[in-house]
Amino acid sequence: MTALPSTSSAPDPQVARDNQPRWDALSKAGVLYARPFMELDEAKCQAFLNTDGLLDDPVGQDVLVLAGGGGQQGACFAWLGAKVTVLDLSMEQLKREREAATVHGHHIRLEQGDMRDLSRFSPNSFDIVYHPHSINFVPDAGEVFREVAQVLRPGGQYRVDMHNPFTQLVPEDRFDVELGYGLLHLYRDQEVDLKTVFGTDQWVVDLEDGQRISVDHPRSWVHTLGTFTQALHRSGFVIECLNEELSETRAPEPGSWDHYLQVACPYLRIWARLLQANP
Repeated sequence: MTALPSTSSAPDPQVARDNQPRWDALSKAGVLYARPFMELDEAKCQAFLNTDGLLDDPVGQDVLVLAGGGGQQGACFAWLGAKVTVLDLSMEQLKREREAATVHGHHIRLEQGDMRDLSRFSPNSFDIVYHPHSINFVPDAGEVFREVAQVLRPGGQYRVDMHNPFTQLVPEDRFDVELGYGLLHLYRDQEVDLKTVFGTDQWVVDLEDGQRISVDHPRSWVHTLGTFTQALHRSGFVIECLNEELSETRAPEPGSWDHYLQVACPYLRIWARLLQANP
């Protein structure tokens, strides 16, 4: 595969330096994405990973779970028979991954690192790259896509989740009966000013025992759909599906989280395939 030309400067290392301890803290606090799956079967794994019925058969495939530690996606892929590597910025998230692998008796390769630098992996190393919600913790999605294109085999599958840029700056706790949630901010690529938008730079973690604790929120960025999809295209990908994550609750109470999910649709997922890297 021909190396892709660089269209930007080297990734800012300060982003990783800022976000690594914040994700370590979130993982220690027991955020939802840091709760290893300890009870699994094939049906649960398929339902969790293959949300749209588009996932390539993972049996025997080389899979990279990118910026997705926590003992969830990696555990499911290993259960389904894939050869799994998990790369994550947070050592705490990798510890959760190890816990799940130990319980299920699976071998998972664990790598600590920045999603914007996959140079430790040989070109054409993976058949599937599965990228849970984390792309919005870096300022330039294209930096990640170029790296993924290098390590993914031509024809390989890339699943990447993202925040819906239309509603990423719409707080879910500011519902107005007459006005709804409201689009209050400019639609553009930008770092999220957490205090201005949400009134706080803390991530409130709902614990399984009902308690709530707050930790520093990782730095986050908005990637507009145009920027996002063009960066995928320039890196040699074709988008096969774009879908939304919605609540299935019928008649949710206005102002509730399930209501917000149905009105604002905050999360998107994209299935793409690497045709050929650009010369």
